[in-house]
Amino acid sequence: MNTPIRDLPEAHSTKAARLLAAAGELLIGRGAKGFTVSDVAARAHVGKGTVYLYWPTKEDLLIGLIGRAFLRLLEDLLERLDSDPDLARPSRFCPAMLQLATNHPLVAALQRRDDDLLGVLTDHPRSVALDCALGPDAVLSAVLPIWRRNGLAREDWSVGDQIYALRSLITGVGSSLLSPGAGTVAVARPMDVLASSVTAILGPERANQKQLRAAASEISDFLRTARTTALGLIDPP
Repeated sequence: MNTPIRDLPEAHSTKAARLLAAAGELLIGRGAKGFTVSDVAARAHVGKGTVYLYWPTKEDLLIGLIGRAFLRLLEDLLERLDSDPDLARPSRFCPAMLQLATNHPLVAALQRRDDDLLGVLTDHPRSVALDCALGPDAVLSAVLPIWRRNGLAREDWSVGDQIYALRSLITGVGSSLLSPGAGTVAVARPMDVLASSVTAILGPERANQKQLRAAASEISDFLRTARTTALGLIDPP
């Protein structure tokens, strides 16, 4: 079971935690169109009115679920970076980010624009804002200049071209992991292939230990700022 996020209602209310768990199960099992607030309340064994104490609308509740998935991804990355600064290397960071994203089904669903699962949430302004602030393009746009400054990425390509190449690579590998097609070539260790491909795009990682620690610190700072952004989108003032 996931540890409650300290700044959110479920950290202080077992009812809120049960409601989130119930809504998450219903969303994954039926899709956003397949259940009501009453269904969530019944599954959590509370009255319907209790839902509205925490979330004014069903959309608020479901956006909260998506936002929490992004938050957990961020916190997982932060925890790993704090314990292992070597994760700041592009050849390790990109596979770790993709692996974590595929482990969070709502993040993955938003990336592949899964209308069957998310319904109107796919294009909801707050979903779009979450993706723009915390999705792969946003993360790559933030970390690539850090890599370039610290000897972890070549500088003879434009940043835009490198982001495009990395995004295409990560999207392709992610798609093959989530929904392999009939013609997909089987690969025993896809994340190793991704790591080698990232190095082929960005060049050798020439950073010394001081540069590597600096890169890890800067990436962690970005992730903490992104966490604040996510919290604001989950529970706007």
